[in-house]
Amino acid sequence: MAETVTLADAAPIATEIGAVIIENQGLLSEIDGATGDGDHGINMAKGFRLANERLGKKSFDLREGFATIGDTLLGDIGGSMGPLYGSFFTDMADSLEGSDKLDRDNFAAMLTAGEAGVVDLGEAKVGDKTLIDVLVPARDAFAAAAKDGKDFAASLEALKAASAEGLESTRDMVAKLGRAARLGERSRGTLDAGACSANLILQALADGLLKRLHAA
Repeated sequence: MAETVTLADAAPIATEIGAVIIENQGLLSEIDGATGDGDHGINMAKGFRLANERLGKKSFDLREGFATIGDTLLGDIGGSMGPLYGSFFTDMADSLEGSDKLDRDNFAAMLTAGEAGVVDLGEAKVGDKTLIDVLVPARDAFAAAAKDGKDFAASLEALKAASAEGLESTRDMVAKLGRAARLGERSRGTLDAGACSANLILQALADGLLKRLHAA
């Protein structure tokens, strides 16, 4: 099994992520509707649909794909999630500048850059019932697996497991930020919509890389 994937070969992952978000538009809005205004799925699908349309008109590698997603989400989605996810993808793209491939080490750096962009822009921390409750555990699990000597694929599997666990952890949290925070204890018992979209993105990213690592 390969330990690297070229950014050119990984390019379709950018649109695969978008397809997953579009496919789950209804789920995201349903989850958001339990504690918020129910438009998370609509806004996310709109942004990724636009990004996929733009990517369909040009050739690109994964870095350029992420940059296009970031620019689109920053410019074409309202609310708080557009800037957060826009920064996530933009900062991941920036971290790949000068690289032509992804390996275990620069993937870890890419993920850290994306997570840091979200943290720097917002106020959330782990336990606040937000996308941070997915991004941070997933990043940490990947880094821990890599430190333990696990290969790229095994580290991605650790990321996938931690991402899913992070999403589920939000069910028993009380929201500290956003519209849901106004509900106090009544926000407990439901998943966070932002955590759900973050999990979908990370699962699609990891699955896309695993597919290409196994095929190489």
